[in-house]
Amino acid sequence: MQNIIEMRNITKRFPGIVANDNITFELRRGEIHALLGENGAGKSTLMSILFGMYKEDEGQILKDGVKVDINSPNDANDLAIGMVHQHFKLVEVFSVLDNIIMGLEPMKNGFIIDRKKAKQNIIELCEKYELHLNPDDIIEDITVGAQQRTEILKMLFRKNDILIFDEPTAVLTPQEIKQLMVTMKNLSKEGKSIIFITHKLDEIMTVCDRVTVLRRGKHIGTVDVKDTTKEKLSNMMVGRDVDFIIEKKPSVLGDAVLMVENLSVTSDLTNKQVVDNVSFKVHKGEIVCVAGIDGNGQSELGYAISGLIKPSSGNIYLNYEDITHKSIRYRNDHGMSHIPEDRQKYGLILQDSLANNLVLKKYHLTPFQKKGIIQNEPIVNLANKLINDYDVRSGQGYKTVSGSLSGGNQQKAIIAREIDKDSDFLLSIQTVRGLDVGAVEFAHKKIIEERDRGKAILMISFELDEVMSISDRILVMYEGKIVKDVLAKDITVDELGLYMAGVKKDPNPLLSFSQVELDKMEALRGNKK
Repeated sequence: MQNIIEMRNITKRFPGIVANDNITFELRRGEIHALLGENGAGKSTLMSILFGMYKEDEGQILKDGVKVDINSPNDANDLAIGMVHQHFKLVEVFSVLDNIIMGLEPMKNGFIIDRKKAKQNIIELCEKYELHLNPDDIIEDITVGAQQRTEILKMLFRKNDILIFDEPTAVLTPQEIKQLMVTMKNLSKEGKSIIFITHKLDEIMTVCDRVTVLRRGKHIGTVDVKDTTKEKLSNMMVGRDVDFIIEKKPSVLGDAVLMVENLSVTSDLTNKQVVDNVSFKVHKGEIVCVAGIDGNGQSELGYAISGLIKPSSGNIYLNYEDITHKSIRYRNDHGMSHIPEDRQKYGLILQDSLANNLVLKKYHLTPFQKKGIIQNEPIVNLANKLINDYDVRSGQGYKTVSGSLSGGNQQKAIIAREIDKDSDFLLSIQTVRGLDVGAVEFAHKKIIEERDRGKAILMISFELDEVMSISDRILVMYEGKIVKDVLAKDITVDELGLYMAGVKKDPNPLLSFSQVELDKMEALRGNKK
C-alpha cells in the first residue's frame, strides 16, 4: 500500500529535553494508524510538526513521495492535513458554525459571509458522517463530545484527507467513544488516512490497522495490530509488564468523613435540577465510585462538593462539620483534596511554573511562607520530590511552565499535589484521564494506598473498567438521582449498565445519622460559637 506521508529521521529539541529523537514514521493511504507511547513520549510533538505548529530541527517530511516544507497550520491545511488537538482549539463564545468556517468563510458578492450556504454544507456533512450537531449552538453550551465533533467537522469542511486525532477519547463517554470509532472507520473506508494518538489499548485493537510505539522520544517499533496483543504493546510502551488487574485488600471502614444530605443542584442554563435530592456517606478506608452516563448530574455533584458551584438545597458535611457554604480554600485547609474533571480549567495555572502549581494548595502554610513572604527553597524541594516520586516528565524540571507539559504529565502533577496534601477526603473526577497504562497502574495503586491509610475517597468516573476494578462501593446516578448504592463485588457490569440506562432503579436512600455522629456534629457547632 502506498505511503501518503513519510516523516524521516525527525528530531525536535526543547530546553532540557529531546522530544523527538531521530524518529521515522510512515502513514499509508486509507489506514488508521495508532501512535502509542507513555505520557511525554513525544507523540503530540511529532504530530504538531506534521501539522506545522512546530518546526523540526532535523529530518524531512514527504507527502506522496515529494518533500514538503510545513511551516504553519495553514501550510498543513494546504496539504490536506488536519488535526483535532487534545485540548480543543475552539472559541467558546462563538457558534458551532462560526468555529467551523473560521478562516475559510464562503462569501457572496465578494464581501458578505454566506452563512446560509455554510450552514447547509455543515448539515450535509453532519448527515453524511453521522456527526449530530446544531450549527447554531454556542460552544460553551454544548457537551465535550459535541465540541469534539465540531473539531472533526472543521477538518471535513476543509476537505482534509490526512486526519490527526490527538487523544480524542480522553474526554468522551463510552457511548461517544463507540460513535467516534464508527466515524473513524467510515472516514477510512472513504480513503482518508487517520493518525490516532491514544493510550487506550482496547481502542487500538478495535479500530486500528497498524501501531507505532514511541518511548522517551525514540521510535521503538511499528507492528500490525492483527499480529500483536495488548500485553505486547504495553511492554513496548513502558518497557516492562503492566498489571491490568488491581490487587487490593478488603476495605476496613472507619468513621464517615463525607456526608451528603438531600443535596440538589439547579442548572443555570435549563433551570432544572441536575442533582436531585442526593444523599450518601463516604467512610474512612473506602473508595466509593459514582458511575453513570455523562450528563446525569455526576459533574455537578462533584462541583458542589468541591465548592465550585453552590447547591440549591441540602447539606455537605466534612468530618461532621457543615461545609455547604464554606469557601474552596476553607475546604482545602480542612481536609479535602480535589482532582478536578478539567485539569486545565480547574487544576493548573498553565502560565506558571510546575513548582508553583505543585505548592498551590500549601503556599500559605509553613514552611512555604514566613510572615507572608514566600520561601523558595522548601517549594523547590517539594517540587523535586513530587516530580521524582510521580515521574512527572518535564524538560526543565520544577522551572517548566505547566502549560508546556503533555496532558498526561499535567494530570500526574495534579495527582501528586492532591495526594501529597495528606487530607482526610479525596474527591477525584476522571482520575486517569489522558494517562498511559503504566501511569494508570501507578495512580490506582497510589489511591488504594491512600484508602488503606484510612483516607475516604470519592471517585467520579465514566470508565466502567475503572469503576469495577478500583471501587469498594458504587453509586449509580441517573437523571440526577442515585438509583443504586451497592458493593462493587455484588454487581456485574451488565447489571450496572441497566441502572446507568435507567432500566432498573432502587429508591434513593435517605441519609440517617447515628447518635454518635449527631453528638460530634453538635460538639463542632458548639466549638465554633
